[in-house]
Amino acid sequence: MTLPATKLITSDHQESIITPAKSGNCGCDSSTTPEMDEKLIERIAKHPCYSEEAHHHYARMHVAVAPACNIQCNYCNRKYDCANESRPGVVSELLTPEEAAHKVLVIAGKIPQMTVLGVAGPGDPLANPEKTFRTFELIADKAPDIKLCLSTNGLMLTEYVDRIKQLNIDHVTITLNTIDPEIGAQIYSWVHYKRKRYRGVEGAKILLEKQLEGLQALKEADILCKVNSVMIPGINDKHLVEVNKAIRERGAFLHNIMPLISAPEHGTHFGLTGQRGPTGKELKEVQDNCSGNMKMMRHCRQCRADAVGLLGEDRSQEFTKDKFLEMSPEYNLETRQEVHEGIEKFREEIKAAKAKVQTGKTSANSPKILVAVATKGGGLVNQHFGHAKEFQVYEVDGKEVKFVSHRKIDQYCQGGYSEEATADNIMKAIADCKAVLVSKIGNCPKEKLHEAGIQTVEAYDVIEKVALEFYEQYVTANW
Repeated sequence: MTLPATKLITSDHQESIITPAKSGNCGCDSSTTPEMDEKLIERIAKHPCYSEEAHHHYARMHVAVAPACNIQCNYCNRKYDCANESRPGVVSELLTPEEAAHKVLVIAGKIPQMTVLGVAGPGDPLANPEKTFRTFELIADKAPDIKLCLSTNGLMLTEYVDRIKQLNIDHVTITLNTIDPEIGAQIYSWVHYKRKRYRGVEGAKILLEKQLEGLQALKEADILCKVNSVMIPGINDKHLVEVNKAIRERGAFLHNIMPLISAPEHGTHFGLTGQRGPTGKELKEVQDNCSGNMKMMRHCRQCRADAVGLLGEDRSQEFTKDKFLEMSPEYNLETRQEVHEGIEKFREEIKAAKAKVQTGKTSANSPKILVAVATKGGGLVNQHFGHAKEFQVYEVDGKEVKFVSHRKIDQYCQGGYSEEATADNIMKAIADCKAVLVSKIGNCPKEKLHEAGIQTVEAYDVIEKVALEFYEQYVTANW
């Protein structure tokens, strides 16, 4: 299989030809750290949720085989679905294990950079153990190179850890929002355990105890665990530091603090009662407070339970049931390995380009600034401003360029439709950024950005290089 060539402008402005996989754009503050052993690096290297760097290159997919749930969260309503909506628990179609396995084999051929298969709902996978484990059995047998993942509320985790280990499910996510039953009573409407429904503090206490026991059991079984926590202002926001400490002590590998999604039209309890979600600044502050001794996932997209593609994109509508059931599986291990070799070659090129980046001369008083980046992935500034549906936001201090968040926006280029309103939406989303880094931008949006005090930088290069070059210019002009 021949891979399409992509031009990368290296830091010495020489062009080299590299060959990533065809597509562009669930972690840690950096891709790897010195204390990680080689085995651990290998376990996360191609997992877009567990490695922030890998999410630029590798795709994931979720299959919706688990409809039932054994708890009711006040932020969840699985009945609502919009094809353009990205929200956990949302699906367009339920699948049988056999249909799910067929879909995986089809997509593994169509999107060979897909490396991870997860069961994440729309209910809880361990409230649907037969369907969940049958799906994993079929996929493990026919596509052994695909990593298997499971996301759960943790209520039944201790009962199934041995089965999870047996099936070589190497990555498990637990959604754990609190370790205090009083706070839990504000988050969970009810908990169904051992054929009985519990409410209030009693139900929350059962759930929280089982979650922590399950996390400990995963550590003992050497299964990597990511903990998701939904940040709910006024309820658990101040408490999440304690959650972070508790999960760190029990061996969690990664902590993903996500913003509450509470739009009224979703029909959730929080949405209907006016509970707001956090601002970007509030979310970052809590993430920063929890990042001292534990890796934080900041690139989460809060994926649908039937998501397909790289993080930041969702190709699920290309593979609806009426379409994929008519497709013949194209899974080919050798072809997939060839694509992955191309991706790894590309990653090495990016790594080499980053190594050439010269950091600026900074002092203790050098400011930290935010820049917004339009990217299709690959660690490059490589997307037209008008085509972006999100910006990746980086914090720059002259020596380091650190990814901190992503900001979803309305696409600017919509054939002239409502561009004024769209521009206002974009300005609001990146108002705290000093610049936007893009491959191209039109004169009209450029002028609007400049009027808002946001500079524009047009480039096609490694994000870190472009960001640091802008930083030096910015500091020179302003300090």
